[in-house]
Amino acid sequence: MNYYMNQIIMTTFSYFDVGQNEPERFYHGFVLGLIADQTDIYEIRSNRESGFARYDVMMIPKIKETKKYPAIIMEFKVRNIKREESLEDTVQTALTQIKEKCYDAELYDRGLKKEEIHHYGFAFEGKKVLIG
Repeated sequence: MNYYMNQIIMTTFSYFDVGQNEPERFYHGFVLGLIADQTDIYEIRSNRESGFARYDVMMIPKIKETKKYPAIIMEFKVRNIKREESLEDTVQTALTQIKEKCYDAELYDRGLKKEEIHHYGFAFEGKKVLIG
C-alpha cells in the first residue's frame, strides 16, 4: 500500500492538491475513493464516533468470516514538524490515537476480537506518505 500510494501521489497529484489548505481532508477523501468499491465485503464508515472520539475511517466486514476480512481502522495525520521528527513518528502518533481514544469500541460491541482488527496510521507531509 505504501508503494501504491506514493506512486499515485507522485504521478497524479500536484503539490497544490496536498498543500497548505487542509491536506488531511484531501488524503482522507482520496483513500475513501480508493476503498469505495469494497462495499460488497465491507461497511465503510467515515468520521464516526467510537470510544472517546471520532476515527477517520473504519471498514467493518459484512461477512461472518472475519478472519478472512479483518476490520480496519485508519487514522490520518499530517506531520507536525514541531512535535514529530519524521513520518515514522507521525504514524506512531496516529496509531497511539487509535489506541488511546478506544476507536475499537464499536467493533468490540459488534463481537469482533482484538486479533480481528487491524490499525493503520497514515502520515502525510506534502507529497510524501507513510502507512504503518
